[in-house]
Amino acid sequence: MIDLHTHTRASDGTESPAELMAAAARAGLTVVGLTDHDTTAGWAEAEAAVPGSGVSLVRGTEISCTAGGISVHLLSYLHDPADPALAGVFADSRSHRATRAADMVARLGRDLPISWDDVLAEAAPGATIGRPHIADALVRLGIVPDRTAAFAGLLSPHSPYYVRYTAPEAVAAVAAVRAAGGVPVMAHPRASGRGRVVSDAVIARMVEAGLAGLEVDHRDHTPAERAELVALAGRHGLLRTGSSDYHGAGKPNRLGENTTSPEVLAAITAQGRLGVVHP
Repeated sequence: MIDLHTHTRASDGTESPAELMAAAARAGLTVVGLTDHDTTAGWAEAEAAVPGSGVSLVRGTEISCTAGGISVHLLSYLHDPADPALAGVFADSRSHRATRAADMVARLGRDLPISWDDVLAEAAPGATIGRPHIADALVRLGIVPDRTAAFAGLLSPHSPYYVRYTAPEAVAAVAAVRAAGGVPVMAHPRASGRGRVVSDAVIARMVEAGLAGLEVDHRDHTPAERAELVALAGRHGLLRTGSSDYHGAGKPNRLGENTTSPEVLAAITAQGRLGVVHP
């Protein structure tokens, strides 16, 4: 049971890294990947919780990117957290996310009873602030019933309150991950329900830059989309992963609902600069 895509309160999840490790143990996972957005802030706490949980840890990050104006999420596994170039990418992304979130809250606040302090109250100290925290504030204030409703309405790209954000180009992000000794895997590449998805030509350019794999098995992919990704991975010789994209209580995703094979994890480990942290 290997689940390589999860989030904690270091970004937009609802559990601490230690709580994630305990939840992974209860779910029967043997390996969990911690991939908070644009940060490695949760790594140390999760690593410290490995012995008590009995669950092995793959350290990673989910990087917010763009390709031709389309949002792309890139999972980076086992990279060097001290690499200055990649750390700079994370810092810039967090800064842009925070500025964008503040702008969105200011727009919302003109029409609705929500403030920046309401949003900060939903985030852990030092967390990467983003739309999920605004959604949680909207829920707590009784403006929307849940995160899903917030993202479908007030926080959607079609909303007058939406603000675009600056993100690194996907091809450059892949190259930066490789330069930092990481293993880049594209997250939910066919999740069309979230918005526009990139073309196969963009993915081909990411492959040329060093893309290692595609997250094929994800709840936001239909069976047909999964089949397309299996074929695409085969054409480019890419690894195929499966993950939950778990956020704790923030989303319905459940740990272990999609998993990665031991053989694929071994291939990722062989390419990464860091190792898996075992109990």
